[in-house]
Amino acid sequence: MTNKFRRGAGEVVSKWLQAKDGPNLPRQSNCNAARRGIARWGRCGAIVLIIGLQIASVHILYAQSGSPILPIQRPLGALKNVPVPGPSDQELAEFVRDKKAAIQLGKALFWDAKVGSDNRTACATCHFHAGADSRITNQINPGLLSGDRTFQTGGAQAGPNYTLRAADFPFTKHALLDDSTTIISDMNDVVSSQGVFTTQFENVSPNAKPDDCTNVQDSVFHGGSGFNINGVNTRRVEPRNTPSVINAVFNFRNFWDGRGNNMFNGGDPFGLRNVQPLAWKLVNGMLRNVPVALPSSSLASQAVGPPMSGNEMSCQGRAYIDLAKKLLAQKLLADQVISPSDSVLGEFAVRPPLYSALVMKAFRQEYWMAASPINVPGSLVNIFKSMDLGKLREDGKRARSNLVMSQMESNFALFFGIAIQMYEATLISDDTPFDRFAAGDRTALNTQQIRGLQIFEDKGRCVTCHSGPELTGAAFSNLSTQRVERMIMGDGAAAIYDTGFYNIGVRPTQEDLGVGGSDPFGNPLSETRMVALGKTAQLGNNFGDGSTPIFPGGERIVVDGAFKTPSLRNVEFTGPYFHNGGKATLMQVVDFYNRGSDFGNANRDNFDFNIVPLGLTQLEKEDLVAFLLSLSDDRVRFRKAPFDHPSICVPNGHLGGSTAVAQNGKTGAAIDLMNCVPEVGAKGAKAGLQTFLELSPFKH
Repeated sequence: MTNKFRRGAGEVVSKWLQAKDGPNLPRQSNCNAARRGIARWGRCGAIVLIIGLQIASVHILYAQSGSPILPIQRPLGALKNVPVPGPSDQELAEFVRDKKAAIQLGKALFWDAKVGSDNRTACATCHFHAGADSRITNQINPGLLSGDRTFQTGGAQAGPNYTLRAADFPFTKHALLDDSTTIISDMNDVVSSQGVFTTQFENVSPNAKPDDCTNVQDSVFHGGSGFNINGVNTRRVEPRNTPSVINAVFNFRNFWDGRGNNMFNGGDPFGLRNVQPLAWKLVNGMLRNVPVALPSSSLASQAVGPPMSGNEMSCQGRAYIDLAKKLLAQKLLADQVISPSDSVLGEFAVRPPLYSALVMKAFRQEYWMAASPINVPGSLVNIFKSMDLGKLREDGKRARSNLVMSQMESNFALFFGIAIQMYEATLISDDTPFDRFAAGDRTALNTQQIRGLQIFEDKGRCVTCHSGPELTGAAFSNLSTQRVERMIMGDGAAAIYDTGFYNIGVRPTQEDLGVGGSDPFGNPLSETRMVALGKTAQLGNNFGDGSTPIFPGGERIVVDGAFKTPSLRNVEFTGPYFHNGGKATLMQVVDFYNRGSDFGNANRDNFDFNIVPLGLTQLEKEDLVAFLLSLSDDRVRFRKAPFDHPSICVPNGHLGGSTAVAQNGKTGAAIDLMNCVPEVGAKGAKAGLQTFLELSPFKH
């Protein structure tokens, strides 16, 4: 072993054990943390020896292909000690002149249902429950990403408007809970969030009424996706489960497949991959079309995707200029209620300003003050790329005529993304029983939860992927120094992959490639594959400056079927779980890991080698679930500031059932049933949030 490698191994072991005298973890837990799944040993010294031998053997394995790069197990700890990622003040000051106003704008835009083409779909529509979605009717996608348009969940009652039941879960059922080879039934449906009806954008309606859009038949018989019952369209459902926006600021990239790029380009989710300049700036009295490259801003990249999505919020073919023309002359949240004690918007409860006024207050004037209009060809609408996965129907797609817009309208995507990012960056949940325990309060966890913490770090192997105070290896603090990693995969061979993205055998790989997919420009979403193509310049955030390892050519790459590791904070409230929403309770998730996945053998070429049968007893499973419940923040539970919000009414299925629905006049669309969530002020609500389907977290 070389001296250089010996030092590296020592640093790894040191990081595993560094908290033994500090407040982050109990001393015994640090010993446990060092094991990383190794059989129980009586003393930490023996464990360190075994780890050293493991690392040495891995070094020999990689000797022909370069220095070993091993996933570093970051110690758990209190989230309050982690700096909040984001652009520097200097970088942000290029665009923002009043941070408070920008946050106010972001919160208003996030919760305003008029952002959606139908005036019923806000960003918050899919993120109103602990930052996620708890609705149970019309929440199923039939597995469109795998080419399946047949609904399965519910048996004879299966269909787009089906209401989920506890008995439907888990979607992959086993005769023996702890044996992955005993599958007795399986469905490739996905539980996600209902978005909009399938329609084609025609024009902006006056007075901020719903957009003028034309119905597009979405039945399978007519070439559609199947969100249709007897010729009547239902709302479309996204192809992946909705993750929480709370603590999403700590993710280096966002969306399950990392489409929400770490660099914000001012218009769409794809960062420097989109080489077109997307903003307009007043420079020395002249309007210039300029590029934007705001680093550490995956929240902004993520935010600008859904409002123009034909799945989530928009009639197909709408552009940000259309949304700007609709909203800028309107008052904030005009048809919704703001609590006078709202922690951000309270001052606007009685007299909300116009969106245009808040834009002018929040952003530098060189991005909105130009008096002359901007004339651009209608084809330039297409330079902002859609986030939608799969091909949507485009019957009757209209070519846009030349566009005439103000500078403020032209830059509305820029304002939208930055404002939403600044609001979501305040949604930090860092006051949980575990955080207090990690900070030194040894009474914050009960005996069962402490046992569960030890299982989390040791026998359960959870900390291998859910590492650090953020409880995810996909965190900014991890990826900012190591965006590509190498390890042994499930088939026993070495490979490199995107840090924080893993194939854990939830579904067969080819059903959904995850980060193994492509962006709209034909580039791989995987940063590892971008490196192999020599496209590191498009990855941003100082990729290739020496802080991130670049591997020799010819390395095996395994990214297909891999998805971003989500944080586990507030996981009590964010079911159903995994990217397919196929598990309804935390116990069902623990069962999954205890049997070593559902499809690990089928996925072995891309499979994470850490996912193996764990041999947990029923008592150990319950201890682990109890620990996961210690990751709940009561401010989230009761919607206290910063998690308070305006009122919002969300579509919750349609009048009728899964075999017949009532049509809304002659629109071709089903009648919505609405669930109205009242406004909540800074002090929160009396009733706490419930689990998905109000199920016990301990239910198998």
